[in-house]
Amino acid sequence: MITRMLHAIDRLDWTVVRESFAPVVATDYTSLWGGEPADVRAELLIAQWQEFTANLAATHHQTGPIVVSDGRAETHVTAVHWLPNGDAWTVHGHYIAQLANGKIAALTLQTFRASGHEGLPTVEARRPWDGAHRD
Repeated sequence: MITRMLHAIDRLDWTVVRESFAPVVATDYTSLWGGEPADVRAELLIAQWQEFTANLAATHHQTGPIVVSDGRAETHVTAVHWLPNGDAWTVHGHYIAQLANGKIAALTLQTFRASGHEGLPTVEARRPWDGAHRD
């Protein structure tokens, strides 16, 4: 489920991305962005990713191996984000997803390292759902 969702982001296939998530997703990107974990409506999370990728030439998410056990899926990930001028920002980490009814209900990124163009994305565009209504 994680790889399917990440590869759909790479293809800008937002229908498949949406199909991957429960209506509300417990997100934790604090190892990358700071802040606090948040329960976010899937539509809001995906809208942010759409806004972010609109300014990129391409993204590439490499995952594996995936370990699935007791409703939990884990995988290492390397994500490369390219700007149109060729600059790139690369994030290496480990994703943990809690699955419910075949959908991602919680998603945590444990960041190992981020390198490259660190101004991508900007602070203002990182987490617009902070403070948003939580279900």
